[in-house]
This record gives sequence, C-alpha cells and structure tokens, in this order.
Amino acid sequence: MKLVKIGKEAAEEFEEAAAWYEAEQEGLGGRFIDSFEHALQLLAEKNPPLTPVDGEAGLKGARKLILHKFPFSLIVHELPESIVVVALAHHSRKPGYWRSRKAP
Repeated sequence: MKLVKIGKEAAEEFEEAAAWYEAEQEGLGGRFIDSFEHALQLLAEKNPPLTPVDGEAGLKGARKLILHKFPFSLIVHELPESIVVVALAHHSRKPGYWRSRKAP
C-alpha cells in the first residue's frame, strides 16, 4: 500500500464541497465524504485505477481518479513512496485551475 497525502488546497476544496452538499440536502455531505474516503482507499492500493490528465499537467505526471456518484476527480501526482492529492476538481467548474499545482 502507498501512503496517500492530501495537499492543503485539496483539503480545503474537500471541506467546502462536503459542506455545500450537506447544506443542499441533509445526509448528502456524508455520502460525499464516504465517496471521497473510498477514493482515498483506492489510491492506496498497489495499482489504483488512475486515468491520464490532458495537456502539460499530464506530461508532468498528473493523473486523476473520478469520484463515484459525484462530479469530481481527485487530481494526483505519484511519487516513489506516496500519492499526493493536489486538487479535488469539479468536472465542469473552472476547468484546469489546478494545473499549476505540484506535489510537495
């Protein structure tokens, strides 16, 4: 298993999204949190189901894992000993805003 780290910006995006979903419908925030935690478990596996990211970010190693049942992807960089989540990107809002982020 690999160590999964969550970058500061990604953590903030997660907290904001979870709060928004909970405000929209009671319990929906909890389901969003469950989906996010499941994605983190998948990232920790030996061969996580990652897909390439387009453009220069993809050439620099960024890949994504689509969240189950929610319009978000975890944008990650794989390092030798860990996987770093650099963004929790919504599928249709501000596309590519995270592209300048790097793994710490």
